Amino acid sequence: MGIFETIIIAIVEGLTEFLPVSSTGHMIIAQNVLGVESTDFVKAFTFIIQFGAILSVICLYWKRFFRLNKVPSGVSGKKAFLIKYEFYWKLLVAFIPAAVLGLLFSDAIDAMLERVEVVAVTLVIGGVFMLFCDRIFGNGEKTVMTDKNAFMVGLYQCISMIPGVSRSMATIVGGMSQGLTRKAAAEFSFFLAVPTMLAATAYKLLKLIIDPVQRTILADNMGILILGNAVAFAVALLAIKFFIGFVSKYGFKAFGWYRIIVGGAIIVMMLCGVNLQIA
Repeated sequence: MGIFETIIIAIVEGLTEFLPVSSTGHMIIAQNVLGVESTDFVKAFTFIIQFGAILSVICLYWKRFFRLNKVPSGVSGKKAFLIKYEFYWKLLVAFIPAAVLGLLFSDAIDAMLERVEVVAVTLVIGGVFMLFCDRIFGNGEKTVMTDKNAFMVGLYQCISMIPGVSRSMATIVGGMSQGLTRKAAAEFSFFLAVPTMLAATAYKLLKLIIDPVQRTILADNMGILILGNAVAFAVALLAIKFFIGFVSKYGFKAFGWYRIIVGGAIIVMMLCGVNLQIA
């Protein structure tokens, strides 16, 4: 994979990671169009450059991400701990379901990453759902969630392990199903992306480092990884700002139509005999 392919795939990652259109699905499509072979390193690359997107969230929301709640006087012990670290506790509660299933089904998830037809179908199905999700859930009124709400969002996130579903879509819908406003659901989705994507990145890196052959390939391509993360970071900054403003005002219908058009186009091409499978 050369510099041009690296930049294009990283741009796709940065643009789509926090939009409800499936960054993984779009990177699979981009990889196929560019003719990039699906090696172990390339598969890991699509996860590792998510680290750049993680940094964009921390950069934009650093005051909220590193804020600790003030503990009222007279409160101590476990209650004081939960009050002080409430933000991180809820992220942990929401993160656990995906962490467990990700470890259990890592190989099956990797196998699905090569199935373009899976991406196409889930893009369409998710798109149809998004046409009606505003009507189903409304805009909600809650801006603060309970531990139970956080866990439910975490369960929704597990659905996004299927390529094409979109982690962002699953977690935002999960938040809206718990009565959160669209903006609050989207922001919690961004925050939850940090531990989720960081864990996925670390896991993929560890698998490469353990394997002597892959470790050498990783060292030889360190520049590619740095470039990919830098591009994903810069593009994700712009995408997050756009998305929050757009979805707060207009909802998700436009993203639903986009998913249907892209997924439908892929399905039509495959039915016409165009080979879209990744080598």
